[in-house]
This record gives sequence, C-alpha cells and structure tokens, in this order.
Amino acid sequence: CQNRTSSEFHLEVTTGGATMEEGSGGGSEFVDWQRLRVQENADEIPPGSMPRTIDVIVRNEMVERAKAGDRVVLTGSLVVVPDGSALARAGEAARASGNNPGARSGKEAASGGGGGIRGLAALGVRELTYRTCFVACCVLPSDVAERVKRRGEESSKDEGYINESFLFSMGSGSGAGVDTPKTAQEVAMEFTEEEKEEIRMMKGMSNLYTKLTESIAPNTFGHSEVKRGILLMLLSGVHKTTSEGIRLRGDINVCIVGDPSTAKSQFLKFVHSFLPERCVYTSGKAASAAGLTAAVVRDQDTGEFCIEAGALMLADNGICCIDEFDKMDQHDQVAIHEAMEQQTISITKAGIQATLNARASILAAANPIHGRYDRSKTLRANVQLSAPILSRFDLFFVVLDECDDVADYNVAKHIVDVHRCDEAVVDPPFTQDQMLRYIRFARTLNPQITEESRRVLIDCYRKLRQGDTMGRSRTAYRITVRQLESLIRLSEALARLP
Repeated sequence: CQNRTSSEFHLEVTTGGATMEEGSGGGSEFVDWQRLRVQENADEIPPGSMPRTIDVIVRNEMVERAKAGDRVVLTGSLVVVPDGSALARAGEAARASGNNPGARSGKEAASGGGGGIRGLAALGVRELTYRTCFVACCVLPSDVAERVKRRGEESSKDEGYINESFLFSMGSGSGAGVDTPKTAQEVAMEFTEEEKEEIRMMKGMSNLYTKLTESIAPNTFGHSEVKRGILLMLLSGVHKTTSEGIRLRGDINVCIVGDPSTAKSQFLKFVHSFLPERCVYTSGKAASAAGLTAAVVRDQDTGEFCIEAGALMLADNGICCIDEFDKMDQHDQVAIHEAMEQQTISITKAGIQATLNARASILAAANPIHGRYDRSKTLRANVQLSAPILSRFDLFFVVLDECDDVADYNVAKHIVDVHRCDEAVVDPPFTQDQMLRYIRFARTLNPQITEESRRVLIDCYRKLRQGDTMGRSRTAYRITVRQLESLIRLSEALARLP
C-alpha cells in the first residue's frame, strides 16, 4: 500500500445483538489473505503458445491450502480490477500524501485542498487498464475432486462415503502450515471397497515384485534392472527424524548412464506421465541454478522481493526428472548438492534469508563423455560428474548398446508391434491406476530394521569397504557411508512391497 496519509482502523467488532455507537464508522477485522499465481497445465497449452497465468485471491481458511506445484480445482468468481502498476513508468508511482493543515499554501486553503493523491500530473495522461483476477472461495486438490466426481457419477448411494473422503482430504493435514503425511487408515478411507479388495489381492500374489516391474514402462522392451530401480524409487524409504531434530533422507536418487538410443529418456517420460502430481521434467542443458532451486524476483504490484519456486521446490514430495544431466554447468550442479542430501534449499539474496523444503527424488539420465561407454574404464572416468554428485545417487544403471542377434530381433519386433498399435504387445499385468493406488498405500507403511537385518547390513557394508580399499571395485568411484544409507533405503522400499 502506497498510502502515506494518517489512517485510523476501527477494530471494534459487533458481537451478538450489540450495536455500534453512532458515528463510530463500523468495525474492522484482520483476516488471512494470499495471492496465488495459477498456470495452465502443459497438456492444455495450445500449439505454439506460451502457458497463460492468472492471479487467484484466497482468504480465511482457504489460505495455504495449495502449495507450489499442486494441481487444484478452484471455485469462485472472476472479477476485473484496475491495473495500477501499469500506470507508472519504471521508478515512478502515484502516491497519497497528506500535509499539515497549518502549513497549507494559500491556493490550497482557498480550494479546500491540502491532501490527497499526488504525482498524477507528472505521470501525464494515460489510459487506465484493467486485468482479470479470480477470487476463490474453495481450493480442492484435483485428484480429490476427480475422485469425488467419478464416484458421484457411479452411484448416488455413496454420498456419505464421498463426504467422508472429502473431509479426510481437506482435513488439518493439508491445512495451513501443517505438513504431516497421511496415515494408512486415512489413505484407506479414500478407497472404495472394490479398490481395497484389489489391493489385498495384489498383496497376496507370490510374484508381485516381478509383475510390478513388468508394469513399469511397458512400451520399453527389456531393461528389467532399471525398471526395478524405478519401482523402488517410487516406493522410497522411510523418512526419519532424530532426537536432535535432524531429518534423515528417505527418497531414493537414481541415475541412468548409457549409450545413445537406449531408452533413457523414455523412462523419464514414463515417470513424468505416471505421476502427474508433484513430478517435474526438465533438461540439464536448459536449466540454471536458480531454475532448479529457487529465484528471488521483484513483485510487480508491491515492488518487494519474493521467492519463485524452481524445479526441485515444485517437485517437493515427488520426483524431479532431469534429462541430459551431464550437460549441466559445474556451478549449476553445485547448486543441487544441498537439495540431494539435506533436501532443503537455503537462500540468502536481496535481504531474504530462508530455508525451503525440496524433499524430492531425482531421476537423472546422462550420456558418457565420448558418446559411447568405455567398458575398460570405471564409471567415474566415463561420466562428467563430480565426486559429491556421484556419492549422492543411490543407484547407478549403466545401459550398453551391444550387438546381439537374438536381442536385436526381439527389440525390433517389439518396436514394430508398438508402432502398429498392437495392444497384445503392450499388455502389462497391472494398469497405471492400480499401481498408483498400491504404491500410494504402500508408502504409508513404515517398516522397522530388525536385529538380523542390522547384522546383514553391517556385514555387507564392511565387505564393500574392504573391496574398495583393495581395488576390487572397478565400476564404483568410492564406497562411503552414504552407500550404507542407500542400502537401508532400498531395503525399506523392498519391505513395503508385500
């Protein structure tokens, strides 16, 4: 607000049947207020057009219902407001000022002036423009709105069940400032009886791990090991907090290194389409340090500095897919060191000191230095990545393009059948919706490390360190304590499957 005159707020509020005194001017009440900037979905952008945005105003209990990166359904009204920022040139603005009544000039005293809006004459004659704004009275996550709508269309007898699911989705867990994950009971309340029975049936399968792996990227032939790693990344480990308040990472970072045309980008595209919520796809060559983490920009209306979320902030509690990871500049790679291990982003710019959450898994794809992977060299010598970045990845997959008559025939046959739109070829054991429901429920489970598992993990880490010291490991760069934490996270992800 650029009002410089003396103002007085009447904070008296009428209660019950009491009335305000005559001439008191009514009462004022402070309420929560938030402005959101909503951008249209990438799949709805017209060809050759830029994504459009609109400002949304929310008040009271709807404040902080939506966070950066969420897909929401807004209910409200579209209003038209004057665009005051377009009136002034750069560095100029109309302001309200008040003068001391005793110091009025003769001309102002004769006209009864002495205060009001000043600076308009210097701006000249300009056209007042308007812009649209949306005032929302309800903010609902898009997946919840779609689920409620679908169940309402299926049967009208589930009205009470829909309301119950709605309350669980819009409860205190997604309210202002509260960021607690949902329990297994709360997630189960959002499923129908058929979906619950389907999850129990999937849980009782003996070869569930294999079938879930086959359902990952069914259009891509082979690469079963890479698909297993992506499945474990979707399940993730257990997030923990120590007694000192230190948070231990539970997300799993995966990097795929291989020759060209080995379907590395296809895995990234599949994960991006598989998780429409909280999944961001970006390219390492076109991404900067501020675009990956966060940027400090000046607000057009107020002129104050504010924070704009980057890719890792938008993928909070999700997955960030980074293609061409080896093409990133060195200072851009350094910017994501903190986000990959501590899962936070610290900003100290333009007088703003903040620590933001970036609890996201990173799925990266990189090419070897000379185009082809040299099997005579180690992994460190084949990729242009620093040692801190290499140690922060939990899983590395090396995909080679080798000539083999049987493998080439099977790959060619599969690709031709996919281009023929043969549905019998792409027939996974589970659909994407079934996998999403099962993974969503499995992520609510928190497996514990038993005494026997503790001994196995310690012995495995000791053997890896001995092999690294004696020079037996030809593929890994170094075995550190981070690899022991990676073993724990992968074990917890496997324990969530059954």
